[in-house]
Amino acid sequence: MYAPERQQEILRLARESGRVDVLSLAEEFQVTAETVRRDLKALDRAGLVRRVHGGAIPAGRLDFEPDLAEREAVAADEKDRIVAAALAELPEEGSVVLDAGSTVARLAAAFPLDSALTVVTHALPAAARLADHPGIDLHLVGGRVRHRTRAAVDAWALRAYGEIRADVAFVGANGFSAEHGLTTPDLAEAAVKRAVLASARRVVLLADSAKYGEEHFARFGALADVDLLITDSGLAPETAAALEAAGTEVVRA
Repeated sequence: MYAPERQQEILRLARESGRVDVLSLAEEFQVTAETVRRDLKALDRAGLVRRVHGGAIPAGRLDFEPDLAEREAVAADEKDRIVAAALAELPEEGSVVLDAGSTVARLAAAFPLDSALTVVTHALPAAARLADHPGIDLHLVGGRVRHRTRAAVDAWALRAYGEIRADVAFVGANGFSAEHGLTTPDLAEAAVKRAVLASARRVVLLADSAKYGEEHFARFGALADVDLLITDSGLAPETAAALEAAGTEVVRA
């Protein structure tokens, strides 16, 4: 199958299903994931699809947001390496904010049993992983819970984060880039993430490399708001160097 034929079929699948993912397309067409990414890039340039984390959606659907369970299954190995590196950023004592997101939830599950920290989170998955942790003083921020992310949003959450100043915040994003900053599909979610950025003295972004260059509807910060980006080795060394030159430390796990 020639590339134009494959791209036409990818577009058809995207319009029928509302989303296509790189790995499934690679298996279906018996090509490499990199070939599929090139196809999606070509379709994106043509304005026919919009690339999102792990795949693409038909153009005009920037509000699309995969369910948390779906996101947890994507880039699992990369997320595990990111979490391993993120553990080194936990303070020995003090306070931590955990944002919503599948990678941050994995970090919560990996907290050492001897951790003695105050943890604040609006994300139910992170809270559930720490609720029985003997050394954690857990504070759950309330609000309206979004089903897709299992995270509290709106006025209650914003007010709570406005009242704290933690040592470090671990933040997730659906997309990040030097040009467009940190983005996510939902405005209410973005507002809480913005409050999380302001709630800590140090901000650590946990994001796998597939999210680099992705742009979603709601912007909640700039890369300049991030002290440290922990990503995987899929982020090109020259890209990491450019981000560091702009002021954000980068760890490629």
